[in-house]
Amino acid sequence: MKAARPRLLLITTLISLLTATVSLAGTLQGTVVNRTTGQTVPNVDVDLLSPMQGMALLGSVKSDAQGHFTADNAAIGTAPVLIRVTYQGVSFNSFSPPGRPQVDVEVFNVSKDPKTIAIDSHVVIFQPNRDKLVGAEEYNVKNNSQPAVAFFCTEGNFEFAIPEKGSLQRVTATSGALGMDVPQASIDKGKGHFAIAYAFRPGETNVRLSYELPYTNNAAIVKLPATYGGMRLLLVAPPGVTLTGDGVTPAGQEQGMNVFVHDPLPAKGMLTVSVAGVGSTPGDGGGQQAGQEGNSRTQGQEVDVAPPRIDDLKWPLLVGLLTLFALGFLLLWRKQVVVTPAPAEGPAAAPAKPSKKAKEAAAVEAVKETVSANLDSLKEEVFRLELRKQAGTISDEEYAREKARVEKLLRDLVRG
Repeated sequence: MKAARPRLLLITTLISLLTATVSLAGTLQGTVVNRTTGQTVPNVDVDLLSPMQGMALLGSVKSDAQGHFTADNAAIGTAPVLIRVTYQGVSFNSFSPPGRPQVDVEVFNVSKDPKTIAIDSHVVIFQPNRDKLVGAEEYNVKNNSQPAVAFFCTEGNFEFAIPEKGSLQRVTATSGALGMDVPQASIDKGKGHFAIAYAFRPGETNVRLSYELPYTNNAAIVKLPATYGGMRLLLVAPPGVTLTGDGVTPAGQEQGMNVFVHDPLPAKGMLTVSVAGVGSTPGDGGGQQAGQEGNSRTQGQEVDVAPPRIDDLKWPLLVGLLTLFALGFLLLWRKQVVVTPAPAEGPAAAPAKPSKKAKEAAAVEAVKETVSANLDSLKEEVFRLELRKQAGTISDEEYAREKARVEKLLRDLVRG
């Protein structure tokens, strides 16, 4: 009889946890906090959007006198949710992954001072696509303001330019706090110059854009304009594509792509490069047509324990993947080498044996890291899929099939 009591207690506990989990399904709670002042923000509009449904509105509520809010929708808990709060005329976004029923939404006081931000680096990637040359660019923007404020201007507070004869396809921005790309409306300034009106919150933000250029006879002369001066410039092209220009220096390969560097350009300067060749994407078997590869994953695939390698993502036309390459190059570029000092001579001390509590904490942390890594991977897949749809390089049938597959992976991750 005594042996049955622990088992009964365990069953009761599991039932209680299951009941609590079910009760939270469809409900999202949170608090709106002003990180400039450290105070909660009452009586502001809070909108819940679904990235998996084209940013469809799931519901709108207001924060109470203490800055708290509660929203109900059947989609909450089963898919990612974007929370948007309008404060001082600016939209601030936060991201809630599946299975997280509570989130704090950060807002900041708004500044119009352009010195609030600094542009750290610029990556340009070229990918031939039949008679078009696809360009993907990424700017790394830093906001180290003290006290912490957001930089925003309605007329456009981040400007960029694309090469002559270029056709702008898409612009997105993402901050480290949000963790996902949000499409931006471009403001046409004329003569290939554009701007976006985006609230650059403290920390790092990546502005990404893609465009198409004419690529007659598999060659093009590309004039890259520099809107901002003093930025590190990285150029990337796939194997089989030659890229030449004054001051352009080969720097080896990363992720199977050829990397080139160039000294920082002055503001409003121009770099002319020659691009030629058909090229191939990493992992395509050395020159096979991308359209012949198909999709390397099946509908019934289970979620990997670790995020999939970039080389295994064989999309037909990898506009979104080009942007992901840019992220990898930036991370490698910023990576620092840490030298561990040699231990002092003498008898080595026996390593302390971790306690049971420490082991349990490490296991929980490992699970969190695995879930976070898989969510990051899925977010990148969603971004790449939407880019391909925007660029017209995927059929409606394949788009619907891939979208259903990603949604299934999200559901499996939540259940797992």
